[in-house]
Amino acid sequence: MTPDTLENRCFDEINIGDSASITHTLSVNDVQLFAAVSGDLNPTRLDSELDRQLGPNDLAAHGMWLGAQVSGILGKQLPGPGTVHAGQDLEFLAPLAVGEQVTISITATAKDAASRRVSFACRGVNGRGETIMTGTARVIAPQAKVRMERPDAASISIQSHDNFGRFVERCQQLPPVSVAVAHPCDESSLAAALQAKREGLIEPILVGPVARLRAVAEQAGLDLAGVRIDDVPHSHAAAFRAVELVRLGEAAALMKGSLHTDELMAEVVSKTTGLRTERRITHAFLMDVPTYHKGLIVTDAAINIAPDLDTKRDICQNAIDLAHVLGIERPKVAIICAVESINSRMVCTTDAASLCKMADRGQISGAILDGPLALDNAISQEAARIKKIDSPVAGDPDIVVVPDLAAGNILAKQLTFMGNADGAGVVLGARVPIILTSRADNRRTKLASCAVAVLMASAAAGQAPTRAGV
Repeated sequence: MTPDTLENRCFDEINIGDSASITHTLSVNDVQLFAAVSGDLNPTRLDSELDRQLGPNDLAAHGMWLGAQVSGILGKQLPGPGTVHAGQDLEFLAPLAVGEQVTISITATAKDAASRRVSFACRGVNGRGETIMTGTARVIAPQAKVRMERPDAASISIQSHDNFGRFVERCQQLPPVSVAVAHPCDESSLAAALQAKREGLIEPILVGPVARLRAVAEQAGLDLAGVRIDDVPHSHAAAFRAVELVRLGEAAALMKGSLHTDELMAEVVSKTTGLRTERRITHAFLMDVPTYHKGLIVTDAAINIAPDLDTKRDICQNAIDLAHVLGIERPKVAIICAVESINSRMVCTTDAASLCKMADRGQISGAILDGPLALDNAISQEAARIKKIDSPVAGDPDIVVVPDLAAGNILAKQLTFMGNADGAGVVLGARVPIILTSRADNRRTKLASCAVAVLMASAAAGQAPTRAGV
């Protein structure tokens, strides 16, 4: 038998004492895939933070994952194809943690010729030689001899998010950043600020009507003990005061609460009391896309409606500077249009070409730019190869610059709602980073938005985590 073939053993070919085994190192994907297929979505098997809260163990295999491996040995090795699994009694003696190796073996212990039943002793041993599973499996052995090519298993993948977790990990090396939270007067925004505090990312200053804040906290079961509150009468005053706290040096970042984005941004861009710099204020989504091989910055999808060439230059440079803070030394920037060739009737294509020339002349620095590129050949190396596009950016961008807000917003929401992506939002180009979260964002996304702002604020203050990279 070769690795590409399967050959069974009929009842008469099985002797007492015959055995088979497999050795495997448990991965997170093993645990997630078994949970999805079995329907056993026990959160302690899937959420490492919850698992740490409830006990000392790391994420571990479901007990029946070990049972499934026994079934796999019976069906593939001994007796092999044609085996009917008749029963299984297993005892799980210790957990198998993610990253641990396990050897699972079966040994024939009894046969019954009348029914063609064979009993097997089952055992699982971890990499330290400890027995973690014992039991018995019973099968009806095959009657006919079979030799066959090993069938292809169904192609199954687990969509997982891990880029955002790295941002939070890097922040563990930094002191918390003071953040003015403008009008967090609903459960979603208040809980996000307090969660970021518990994670050690920020020290929030809650700016809003104190009575309303306390009512929301009480209703949601949130603890405001030890949190600074600046009492103001309404959302307009909260936006003004939050920006003022930055100008006074009491806050190093802003965070939007339950007020409208335009209300906060009006104070940010005020010519007299705002937080403008020489750069245009722009927005970036940090997308964690399960089907893309790394994190992806999409810009600008929220602030500049129809940017001209000079604004696009700032959009590019702001995103490049953000990528540097995230540990990407020389990010690859794809300037996206509907086509990959320059067409004088499509302004976005001539703008893309101009931006690339600006990069050549040093007007945009710190990155590799290419464009115009269509989205397919920007994201897919295979699409670029088919279209004969020779580019260091095609198929591997860190940053995608869209032609206008409509295109960017559609792209970001399409990735989120059709591609199962997470998108953390941050406003760039102001004197401090501005955290934009949505009520629809999950906990991971909100924490990631805070973590990115912490990294930016810390970099501006001359601090940096010891481990770079995303």
